[in-house]
Amino acid sequence: MSKRVAVVLSGCGVYDGSEIYESVITLLSLDQAGAEVQCFAPDIEQLHVINHVTGEVAEGETRNVLVEAARLARGDIKKLAEANADDFDAVILPGGFGAAKNLSDFAVQGAQLSVREDLSNFIRAMHKSGKPVGLMCIAPVMSGVLFGAGVKCTVGDNPEIAAAIESTGAEHRTCGVGDICIDEKNKLVTTPAYLLAGRISEAATGINKLVDAVLAMA
Repeated sequence: MSKRVAVVLSGCGVYDGSEIYESVITLLSLDQAGAEVQCFAPDIEQLHVINHVTGEVAEGETRNVLVEAARLARGDIKKLAEANADDFDAVILPGGFGAAKNLSDFAVQGAQLSVREDLSNFIRAMHKSGKPVGLMCIAPVMSGVLFGAGVKCTVGDNPEIAAAIESTGAEHRTCGVGDICIDEKNKLVTTPAYLLAGRISEAATGINKLVDAVLAMA
């Protein structure tokens, strides 16, 4: 029987939503493994909109996270509030700064971050049921809030972000771009992806390992 995997997106675009390459590699890897995938995103306005040509905030422009994420899912997407842990064997969150801006407020609050209630409820229900979770790029900053003190995760080797993660009670592990960090106890798999990757093939190596590890645990 195919593994059923939820993929939670945070918009569309590295600076204000889901990182596009990370999302597509994740979806491709899951498909190649024969998994059954359903994408989700919160039905909310983005924190802000970034012009990806200039890197500047597009003043006065607003976009909806669910509508933007639907671009990545080719329209096959549901509201995050509808995600039910009973329907899935695993969940994976690609990175991109939407994870720190739309799924949580890490971009604003740092180590004092909070996580959206619909995401927190879903991830905690998955965890309580013993189902694996994969977080990549900046998304692991939510690990301490979602899993509690002592959870092990990685964002690569960024000392500032690592310090913020450890302030939440999580334990950061230094990790190369092509590697993954596995917390067997919590069934959490993390990888740095584009926090370290200089090219798409580098990101793909770690993401493919993450997908394989998550599916093996499911």
